[in-house]
Amino acid sequence: MAKISTIELKTLGELLDHVTPREPDPVTGRRRDSGVYRGSGHAEWPLLTSLDRLGGIHPPHTKSALEEHILRNFIRYSRPYFPTPRNEWELLVAAQHHGLPTRLLDWTYSPLVAAHFATLRPHAADRVVWRLDWQRVHRHFGFPPLALLSDDLAALNHDPDAGGLTPWDLMRSGAKQKPFAVLFEPPTLDARLATQAAAFTISSTTTQSFDEFLAKHELLDALTKYVIPAERVDVVRDQLDIATIDERRLFPDLDGVAAQMRRYYS
Repeated sequence: MAKISTIELKTLGELLDHVTPREPDPVTGRRRDSGVYRGSGHAEWPLLTSLDRLGGIHPPHTKSALEEHILRNFIRYSRPYFPTPRNEWELLVAAQHHGLPTRLLDWTYSPLVAAHFATLRPHAADRVVWRLDWQRVHRHFGFPPLALLSDDLAALNHDPDAGGLTPWDLMRSGAKQKPFAVLFEPPTLDARLATQAAAFTISSTTTQSFDEFLAKHELLDALTKYVIPAERVDVVRDQLDIATIDERRLFPDLDGVAAQMRRYYS
């Protein structure tokens, strides 16, 4: 049975050592990891989207049925504040990016960025940097070994007689939607998405955490948990600051500058 691999870390250097391939790629000759990463402030928390967490996590998913209603109201009230998105997937990305609860799950191509978010808030708990082998997930569901773009998501419709898949189709199909999960790269709506090396996963369900969904499809071995024990969090956090992985670089605006000063001098 597939299971999650768990590795304990004591330093930031150990994280880099673990994610660096042992052998160079036969084509490029470089040692570059193809996984994506997500940082969490608690090692025992499941992989829940912001929509999953809406209404609380004990239990989660209690307000998933409001997904379409929430997005429709975002469209209604947000129009004065940004240009009309190119398509409805770009709209969903913009909504997620600005804090709206959606079924998108944030990832990054940088393990250091993920470690930043894992160690950001001070509290006594083990932290975790998740790694996802998204190419393994793509192979399982019959997708190409490439991260999709927002325009590509329309082609995910399994019904050849239907038009391109839209977020509304996913919201309205419910359990009738053929199961899938896919990684896609958002358009660079602003500098923050670029500096954070952002990517998203989206799946066909809003009634399971992402790790539960992967377990159901025998894909737990696509996940690795790099656990930072509570007593080592301050060390890793300081190493991130030494490496200039901080709010000022990842949120390149005045809010990011202020957030770094507030945390750094606390």
